Amino acid sequence: MSQYILAHDLGTTGNKATLYDASGRLVGSAFYGYDTEYAHVGWAEQNPEDWWRAVCASTRQLLHEANVRPGAVAGISFSGQMMAAVPLDERARPLRNAIIWADQRAVEQERWLGERIAPADVYRITGHRLSASYSLCKILWLRDHQPDVYAATHKFVHAKDAIVARLTGTFATEPTDASGMNLYDLDAWDWSGRIIDAAGLDPDKLPDLRRSIDVIGGVLPDVADEVGVPAGTPVVIGGGDGMCAAAGAGVVREGAAYNYVGSSSWIALATDRPIYDPDYRTFTWAHLVPGMYSPCGTMQMAGGSYQWARDQVCPVEKEAAQALGLSPYELMNTTAGQSPPGANGLLFLPYLLGERSPRWNPRARGAYIGLTVRHTHADMVRAVLEGVTMNLRVILEAFRSQGAQIDAMRVIGGGARGRFWNQIMADMYGVPVQRLAILEEATSMGAALAGGIGVGLYTDFAMSETMNAIAQEIHPDPAAQAAYTRLYPVFEAAYQHLVPVYDMLAEAAL
Repeated sequence: MSQYILAHDLGTTGNKATLYDASGRLVGSAFYGYDTEYAHVGWAEQNPEDWWRAVCASTRQLLHEANVRPGAVAGISFSGQMMAAVPLDERARPLRNAIIWADQRAVEQERWLGERIAPADVYRITGHRLSASYSLCKILWLRDHQPDVYAATHKFVHAKDAIVARLTGTFATEPTDASGMNLYDLDAWDWSGRIIDAAGLDPDKLPDLRRSIDVIGGVLPDVADEVGVPAGTPVVIGGGDGMCAAAGAGVVREGAAYNYVGSSSWIALATDRPIYDPDYRTFTWAHLVPGMYSPCGTMQMAGGSYQWARDQVCPVEKEAAQALGLSPYELMNTTAGQSPPGANGLLFLPYLLGERSPRWNPRARGAYIGLTVRHTHADMVRAVLEGVTMNLRVILEAFRSQGAQIDAMRVIGGGARGRFWNQIMADMYGVPVQRLAILEEATSMGAALAGGIGVGLYTDFAMSETMNAIAQEIHPDPAAQAAYTRLYPVFEAAYQHLVPVYDMLAEAAL
């Protein structure tokens, strides 16, 4: 009997294959890494052949280590890095390297397109700002600079879609990845004819649109041996990694929200309508759950700011942790706990790599503000965590200002492990923070959910709430919450008043 779902998560550093049984229990995982090529400043490319090798190798390794027969796999599903441009020929083979999400080369195409359709209209149609980050401008860059590749391209797809096409011979994508292309009409659930016309894009080069839970086809006989599963094994397309993470975090109903905390961080919701922010601070994806949406805001340096503090502010904790065999962050949290909420009036602006949402300012820079001779090492460490969390609260307030109701905040990602930071989040957000049992496998879990639902092994997305249970709920402390309520407008004012200084610094450095 086929009773397992094989989920692949094609990330930036490698592919993680995971296996889930019929009850939704994680059975095992295997990882296969690959490289990113940075040929020029602002460029980031990967070889889709590396993705294929990673999928094949990790599938074989995982099934072997889990002692599961290939014939016991009921279906294969995918999550993957988003916002790419992968040109495929009619055999689903790549015509060149993929231009991945981190690539920023297409700024001229962004400017050109912005003269043909108002950026405000692009935001209202797609839920996203017009940006070189998204697939459309990358496709236009290929048309402008490598016209032979553009002409030969059968379909432009994303990472997971490229593998699905090679497995099944079907060229398709689905709403989560489509909504990260600057081409998808969120209200119509279809490609935007208006944007396609403005861009002069050949619509035949776009893949067919299917649901995330749809079975796209079966594994083709000529690739089955290479992959290590029987020909005909059903393949469910799945979704983009961010939206798979939302489903894996149990954010599948109106009012649910989650906060992913890694090097970067984001807050995302589940809603039955898009949220269009009048100041364009946030953006909206199509959700993995058909018919739903996921408004989102992403900051650049969350855990990355704490990592900077580890290396530059906390050498003593770092050295002691190494000697004791502990995480340096545990000792840093102990240090930060010696400072009261508000860090005795010390603010930290966490803009160490510029900022995306809510600021959208690449010139923004980090800063300690309010530093006096009375401030301590503990204040400096605590201020970093508070500054990151205040910046995330700006995203949260943008959603609230548009009427979003948030009952609690689920947290996932490696940075969600520490209870100390969880408490700061609860106090800052003013809602209970729910740390989930599975923090770093939520993305593959979302892909597995889509796959299991698609082949009929799982009932519906509500399973996620039992597959990834709440391990601990942390409630706001009224005194700390009051301190942050007083400090939050000061944090916002500090950033706004420094904007002209950031511009002056950038111009002085030219």
